[in-house]
Amino acid sequence: MNDLPRLRAHAINSSLFPPTTLKAALDRLSFVQADPIRSPARAQDLILRHRVIDYKAGDLERQYPSLDIEEDILYAYGFLPRAVWRLLHPRKKVRLTKLENEVLAAVKQAGAVHPGELEKSFGRNRVLNAWGSHSKATTSALDNLQYRGFLRVCRRDNGIRVYAAARPIAETLTPMERLQELLLVMAGILAPALKTTLQAYAARFGRSRGIKDPGKALENLVRAGRLEKTTVDGLTYLWPPRKAVPEEAPRRVRFLAPFDPVVWDRRRFEHFWGWPYRFEAYTPPAKRLRGYYAMPLLWGDEVIGWANASAASGRPVLEFGFVEKRPTDGDFNIELEAETARLETFLDLRASSRDRKKVPPRAASRLKM
Repeated sequence: MNDLPRLRAHAINSSLFPPTTLKAALDRLSFVQADPIRSPARAQDLILRHRVIDYKAGDLERQYPSLDIEEDILYAYGFLPRAVWRLLHPRKKVRLTKLENEVLAAVKQAGAVHPGELEKSFGRNRVLNAWGSHSKATTSALDNLQYRGFLRVCRRDNGIRVYAAARPIAETLTPMERLQELLLVMAGILAPALKTTLQAYAARFGRSRGIKDPGKALENLVRAGRLEKTTVDGLTYLWPPRKAVPEEAPRRVRFLAPFDPVVWDRRRFEHFWGWPYRFEAYTPPAKRLRGYYAMPLLWGDEVIGWANASAASGRPVLEFGFVEKRPTDGDFNIELEAETARLETFLDLRASSRDRKKVPPRAASRLKM
């Protein structure tokens, strides 16, 4: 593998595998990033809809207790199989605060606790959080206890995390062994992954685990044949050896979540597709270039633009932008209609017959150049 088109096809075909069951998709992905914004649905649902048969928005939350998965931070916050989750723990030990000890005791006694229930016992005091804003002290304590492995998310109620005590995880691997296993996971999720991205992850993990030379982890994996590599345009890519990956991406239109593994690494994105994509939900409206929740628009092996979606009158209302010109071939228009229909099914939109008469099917999608 020594050229850019083959790298792009590898990235698309490795990540956007044929749809399967929800559990099988989670196992194969190894991680699904979570985000609370619904525009038109949460990121985790938008990611899974391409990879799970007949997936509907909210299926992950509904089926979570039966899936043998956890919520935690890998390179971002999200959902991951328990086998991967175990590699993250135990994290560096720190002394718990008085409030954290009290919250932990309360959760253990109750079995499962909604954050709102704790406010009755611990009040609504607020503390400064890691993002510079203020959170409820009980919410902060729950987050810290989950991060340290004392608590886990056992389910969600209307999107709100419900916590239970987590079983202690025995440390059977050395910090370097754990790092190497996590790097293999990362390289698989982002395959082919930029070496610099994996190096940055190794450095962060090494600092938190006291590893003196975390850079050796990647060298060890390449030397052992557990990672393959190539260099294109001065950038080195790494990926776990796999069976043959098709060298061409299917000619299909997909609207990708801003945090989909295919587009997550913005430096790789710009190298692959030649333009900078940015997530603008937290950018002031006047400074946005592409929209509040612009989803990269994949056509074949090219990301040619973006789509902003909302739901109205029983159909997704889509506004498109293109980096260059909108494709004029008939195949693109057919695929665009098919992806719009898939999005409608995923959102499970049901409009009254009166509303459907008001909005002709093709008129529901608007083009924004």
